[in-house]
Amino acid sequence: MTQEELRELNESMNALERFIAELPEKALSLGVRVLFAALIFFIGFRLIKLIRKILKKSLTKASVELGVIQFLDSLLKIALNIILILIVASNFGFDATSVVALMGSAGVAVGLALQGSLSNIAGGILILLLKPFRVGDYIIEDSNGNEGTVKEIGIFFTKLQTGDNKIVILPNGTLANNSMTNFSEAHLRRVDITVGISYDADIQKAKDILWRIINEDADVKQDDTKKVFVDSLGASEVVLGLRVYCENAKYWELKWRLLETIKLTFDKENIEIPYQKLDVHVLKDDNE
Repeated sequence: MTQEELRELNESMNALERFIAELPEKALSLGVRVLFAALIFFIGFRLIKLIRKILKKSLTKASVELGVIQFLDSLLKIALNIILILIVASNFGFDATSVVALMGSAGVAVGLALQGSLSNIAGGILILLLKPFRVGDYIIEDSNGNEGTVKEIGIFFTKLQTGDNKIVILPNGTLANNSMTNFSEAHLRRVDITVGISYDADIQKAKDILWRIINEDADVKQDDTKKVFVDSLGASEVVLGLRVYCENAKYWELKWRLLETIKLTFDKENIEIPYQKLDVHVLKDDNE
């Protein structure tokens, strides 16, 4: 072995000895940093929850709409978690300024790749500003026919609860850029019902029965908006119609009750409700 090789071997051994000698100190230092970072994360996590709770309570006390509260809460949660991650990263020697600059550069690329998500954020802001619907409203999204009660307006999505207790998640961008029907915007809602009676039935008697039914129902708005009329003359029936108004929340219960009452009363009063029938005439051959 040459003198140069011996010198390099000695240097390597010395470096290894120094590393082994410094290892406990470095491990202790790293362990302290990890514990300190975990403590910062735990305290920050609890602090974020406390700040969100205070914000919700303050906004609720100020009578801010639930949808706005949910949106701001989601936005604050994301912002505070990013700050917490930067603080924890700086504890391990990362320069916060460099991390922010790196995140900014990455944000441009991510923003281009996630244009749909950004449009959802913009859609959520538009929904909160223009208020086409609020939490608690019953809406139908006209492009795909999704409908239900609005349960949450988030940063990216709005959640609807359907009548059969399913949750439909719709992108805010879709809701902001398409037409929709809001059934809860007005306090009152019109109930339209049509029922067919036989041509042999007494039209005036049937109309009187319909008037009596709607006049006796407590949920029907008793004013001059009530209507009972002949809607059309069908191939095998006279179609009668009625229109009444009720409170929005009572719409379905009233409609179902009126339909059942009409059927039972017509049966009792011998007002025939026709159904499709086929009369077959057999022609007898004279040669038989």
